[in-house]
Amino acid sequence: MANQVEYVQSLDRGLAVIRCFSESRQRLTIADIAREANLTRATARRFLHTLQHLGYVGMTDGRFYLRPRILELGYAYLSSVSITEIAQEHLVPLADRLHESCSASVLDERDIVYIARAQTKRIMTVALAVGSRLPAYATSMGRVLLAGLSKEELAAYLTSVKLERLTEATITNKRQLRAVLAEVAAAGYCVIDQELEPGVRSVAAPVHDASGRVVAAVNVSAHASRVPMERLHAEFVPALRQAARDIEADLRSRR
Repeated sequence: MANQVEYVQSLDRGLAVIRCFSESRQRLTIADIAREANLTRATARRFLHTLQHLGYVGMTDGRFYLRPRILELGYAYLSSVSITEIAQEHLVPLADRLHESCSASVLDERDIVYIARAQTKRIMTVALAVGSRLPAYATSMGRVLLAGLSKEELAAYLTSVKLERLTEATITNKRQLRAVLAEVAAAGYCVIDQELEPGVRSVAAPVHDASGRVVAAVNVSAHASRVPMERLHAEFVPALRQAARDIEADLRSRR
């Protein structure tokens, strides 16, 4: 938690304005922004016009939209993390081999954030790309990342998170989730069967740094009608775990 004396509320509000935009909300009015960011219209207007002056947003017919310059904010992070480039190098051949989409992500509070992706077929109704966020508790990569937390970090997560039922299979009991995470930590990988979205199965493996800390996760997703659980365990799990080990080896060699 930031020191309240050093907390800059105007920066918080400015970032809240940027976060209002998404794939489903690409063009927004001042009223839209004010409502979504819980700001007055006058405050929302000042932030939007400041962002427009800086080149981060544009405006047409009274509606604001993000401009390409906004990518600079995320690129500063991605370009500083070698794991992004390294993971992408290994995900592409893995996706070609398994003929399924593969991804890498990191944990950001209660969500996973995609940092690399090699896509073959779109199997999910939610379009996924670098920067996409999904709830950690209901995703294979999220559970791998949660399983790598310390006891104190996991306890804080479980205290703060609300487990919503996304499908009939979603785990919504925190005690049950804790038990599953212990199994994931022991196994070294995680399989999710239609807990995030009906018909979608996935398997994830952790990526460790030189100290053994889990710093990222990689996964492969497939449609349940196309890939039975037996094949997921027999073929996908070994291939994915090998890819994770290869990423770890590259991380160590490029230090």
